[in-house]
Amino acid sequence: MACAAFQCARELESRDLRKGDRVMIWGANSAEWVAVFFGCALHGIVAVPMDDAAPPAFAQRVCAQVDAKLVVCSRRHARDVSTSSLILEDLRVNIGRHSAAPLPAFAIEQNDPLEIIFTSGTTAEPKGVVISHGNVLANLLPFEDEIRNYRKYERWAHPVRFLNLLPLSHVFGQFLGIFIPPLLAGTTVFQDSLNPSEVMETIRRERVSVLVAVPRMLQSLREKIERALADPGERATWDANIGRLEGKHFLWRWWRFRRIHRQFGWKFWAFISGGAALDHETEQFWGHLGFAVIQGYGLTETTSLISVNHPFRLGRGSIGKVLPGREVKLAEDGEILVRGGGVATAYWGAGALQPVAGEDGWYRTGDLGHLDSAGNLYFKGRKKDVLVTPAGMNIYPEDLESALRRQPEVRDCAIVGIDRGGNAEPCAVLILRDGQGDASAIVRRANDSLAEYQRLRHWLVWPESDFPRTSTQKQRSSIIREFVRARMKDGGDRPVQASPLAELVTRVTGRTITRLHPEARLDDDLQLSSLERVELLGALEDRFQIDLSEAGFSATRTVGDLEKMLAGDGGRRAVYHYPYWALRWPLPWVRFAAYYLLVRPAIMLLGWPRIEGRENLEGVNGPVLVIANHVDDVDVGFIQTALPARLRHRLATGTGGEALQALRTPPPERRPIQRLYDRVKWALGVALLNLFPLPREAAFLKSFAYAGHCVDRGYSVLLFPEGHHTTDGKLLPFRAGAGLLAARLAIPVVPMRIDGLFEVKQAGRKFAAPGRIRVRIGEPVQFEPDADPRAAAQELRKRVENL
Repeated sequence: MACAAFQCARELESRDLRKGDRVMIWGANSAEWVAVFFGCALHGIVAVPMDDAAPPAFAQRVCAQVDAKLVVCSRRHARDVSTSSLILEDLRVNIGRHSAAPLPAFAIEQNDPLEIIFTSGTTAEPKGVVISHGNVLANLLPFEDEIRNYRKYERWAHPVRFLNLLPLSHVFGQFLGIFIPPLLAGTTVFQDSLNPSEVMETIRRERVSVLVAVPRMLQSLREKIERALADPGERATWDANIGRLEGKHFLWRWWRFRRIHRQFGWKFWAFISGGAALDHETEQFWGHLGFAVIQGYGLTETTSLISVNHPFRLGRGSIGKVLPGREVKLAEDGEILVRGGGVATAYWGAGALQPVAGEDGWYRTGDLGHLDSAGNLYFKGRKKDVLVTPAGMNIYPEDLESALRRQPEVRDCAIVGIDRGGNAEPCAVLILRDGQGDASAIVRRANDSLAEYQRLRHWLVWPESDFPRTSTQKQRSSIIREFVRARMKDGGDRPVQASPLAELVTRVTGRTITRLHPEARLDDDLQLSSLERVELLGALEDRFQIDLSEAGFSATRTVGDLEKMLAGDGGRRAVYHYPYWALRWPLPWVRFAAYYLLVRPAIMLLGWPRIEGRENLEGVNGPVLVIANHVDDVDVGFIQTALPARLRHRLATGTGGEALQALRTPPPERRPIQRLYDRVKWALGVALLNLFPLPREAAFLKSFAYAGHCVDRGYSVLLFPEGHHTTDGKLLPFRAGAGLLAARLAIPVVPMRIDGLFEVKQAGRKFAAPGRIRVRIGEPVQFEPDADPRAAAQELRKRVENL
């Protein structure tokens, strides 16, 4: 990463950017994003991070306001940028011409601005927080001193791996994603998907130690685990174990719930939650299971953290103790005030710079808190959200939400104030699990645990599967409040202005959609392409943080079908196992030996092929995507033999997912010896041929993710897009998934064709004369990331057919 940052700094210098100039960074979390950020810091250039999900109009206003000299953005944002731009996906190519040697010393002062982070909404005038190099250092020094005390223990868990799901455009995401890990010589893993299953799989596969996420993710992971306790008896046993282990040493709890720990991997031990307050029930849930839940508190204006829980001395329910180097006090009304080196320099507005702190140096956070005798800070809510009843009593929405979330039927909730002559009364907005439940009974039970003045007398059920949310999964309170006002005004069922489903369809297609009719057809009315359908599936899983059946999604035809899936009527998801272990040492060496000892001699006996077109691969060092026709099970051996050694020995092959899974998990009706035989075949196929499942009909998203994982580690991928052996020697239609993968991987695609093998097979012969079977290699081709999958598949079929 340091080398890439030095190269980025030299690239910026070559573009005549100087100290104090602004560069906007607009894209998803990635290593390239980090390299550009540090490249700016090294050269004294001010970074302007922009949320990847920010509307183009807002990004353009910010770009104009800071007078950005360059925009470094992802390819999909490039069309919305009028300023000179550099594409993140092409960064490695663009900076490759520069030296990676360390830069000479550059004069940067502590008060020099490092970045400007814009935190205002999309409709207000953009308002940025100017954060200096000194602000970041003031926040890092307390951690560096504390980490030094534990470095001798860190070697037993080295390297500490952080899975950071927070956007790097937010200061808390930067802090836990790129500032703290280097102090531990740790590693940061980024992931776009917020799907709980994929998050757990990444934690286990990458041997992650700590998950950094917003409270919503911790709640979603909790719901996933609780959904597995569908049987009442199993749930009762679970609750009994929780009760018995209350207050026990975490090792006892870890051992009792080792099945849960196995799902996350044995190295995982902690959650770091930030960006919003974590409810007490979720914190307690993970604590009962033996995981550490570390909460912190801070704002952009304070360069992230003001207080944080010590990982080995947790203050339950608190947001930690105040960090050294800053002062915190409570105003008369309970507002948290902070002073210290972490408080940002100024606000960058349309006019002159405005100070963040008051004349006395205290910054008013707008949050309400409480300090106990041990120095633990507790978050009570936003000052502006506190409801003052006609009786003059203060009601904190978090207290009411906590009481509601304890009800098993409540999936999520929000508290909104109803105006009462200048004062307010609370109204609960509920999202019920599976859309079922008696809201009045739920509120009545919640009221039993509340004081008289806190009790709820108004409630509504939200008509969608989830609340509108920001990119950091916070509720869009303004939309929820508007919905409550409309319902209270006329008492009728008024639809939400823009449902979450409509928002996602708008984002995926780029076409503005405000309302969706249940009878609207996905293909005809919404005009979703096959690529957009795949993107919508991933977006739905991320947005609602649930697992959807890909097979069921493939069968959906209308918006109503999608809504049923989101309500839990989507069917069971197909399960396939992906052999990540097959990519690790020593398996590559085992395959190398197996090829020359087993596969190559077998191909020589079966019929040594005549290879044509190998010159087309000159200068191609991989990885590549190999597309070939499918004649017989021995096709893989002929393809390997035809490829040059630099590609042959790092090749992963996609094969029928259904058949491969049947070998790994044989049906119970097969005899024990047959089941053992099947599993041995699966293990040998995966270990010696590097096979991975590629389902023919649906459930292929994870297969594509695995293929991308292989490419990231330098492996080429072999696919047979027909999906079945040919029955007449002619090419079968290519599946659109091959075109989608070719576009997504963004690597050269090599078409190959096997001729002569079908005739040998039809004649019933086991062997062929040398040269009778011919393997032809075509010229590599590459597709744009937004290429239509069906058109790409047809183009590949034509190229294979013409060989």
